[in-house]
Amino acid sequence: MRSIIRFETPVSIYAHASAVGGAEADGPLGALFDFHDPTDRFGADTWEKGEESLSRAVLNLALSRAGQSQDEIDLLFSGDLQNQCVASSAGCGSMGIPYCGLYGACSTSCEGLLLASLALSASRETRRVAVVTTSHNAAAERQFRLPLEYGGQRTPTAQWTATAGGAFLLARANEPTLDPVAPRITAALVGRALDSGVKDGANMGAAMAPAAADTILRFFSLSGERPYDYDRIVTGDLGAEGSALLVELLRENGLNLAGRHRDCGVLLFDPLKADVHAGGSGCGCSASVLSALFLPALERGELRRILFLATGALMSPSNLLQGGSILGIAPLVVLEAGKPKKGGTT
Repeated sequence: MRSIIRFETPVSIYAHASAVGGAEADGPLGALFDFHDPTDRFGADTWEKGEESLSRAVLNLALSRAGQSQDEIDLLFSGDLQNQCVASSAGCGSMGIPYCGLYGACSTSCEGLLLASLALSASRETRRVAVVTTSHNAAAERQFRLPLEYGGQRTPTAQWTATAGGAFLLARANEPTLDPVAPRITAALVGRALDSGVKDGANMGAAMAPAAADTILRFFSLSGERPYDYDRIVTGDLGAEGSALLVELLRENGLNLAGRHRDCGVLLFDPLKADVHAGGSGCGCSASVLSALFLPALERGELRRILFLATGALMSPSNLLQGGSILGIAPLVVLEAGKPKKGGTT
């Protein structure tokens, strides 16, 4: 799909939940997350099992908020960073909901929202869809780089994989039982996998920024809109390095974000208190920040329209060792407020 997808019937995000680990709870957004575990284990014996537990817990919380059971969900899109997305399949996928496993790296949350919206638009029999994405710092380090016990030094451009997760429940917005305040997905644009030649696994921001710029430029070219038509343009986890590069790339192409840009990887941690270098990353980074910060702002009427792009570095350790590069991707959804309430700005 090269064009913008306009949903004739908007898709409502009628319930959502977020959860994080200890370091994330100590960050600037700590009080906004629904729950956290300072041990990062979520009741399990290993980091990998802990992420499975996190996945189930955050989905169950979203279901509880909606007053629903897992049997009422028709379809589940879920993904993580572990091999074969095992945290998702063994976590939420084992709950008996028809399951589609996703791997879009750090872009998985937005990919899931986009695909869930398409599924709801394509089938009248599909009435309720769940999207869950998680990441775990220790599990990701063991898989993509080196175990934490090794104590390897990280470069200034490196990002910190968030121990975090987010769950979202979606339905067509015209269902009469839904809260009209619930945020809506009204449009989407599928991202393109771009190879900008970056081979440094410790500089994912540089790999993702060109893909984010490509999606943003295509969206505004196709829509005829401008950045000032949106209250916020939110990227997933470019971090400080990738965010600066994105602004530069867009400026070179005549597009100024004019203070509207926010990045979940930058927002998640306080760089003066947490040694996260360029900021946060991971599937759970954008999912948790979207649920904890931006969706509530839409629900309160503090924000009216958001462009949300979760950015992903499609990285394989084996490919890098063989001289390959890191592809970037950035799917996009348009989020709009439902019935407005009084409030300020975020």
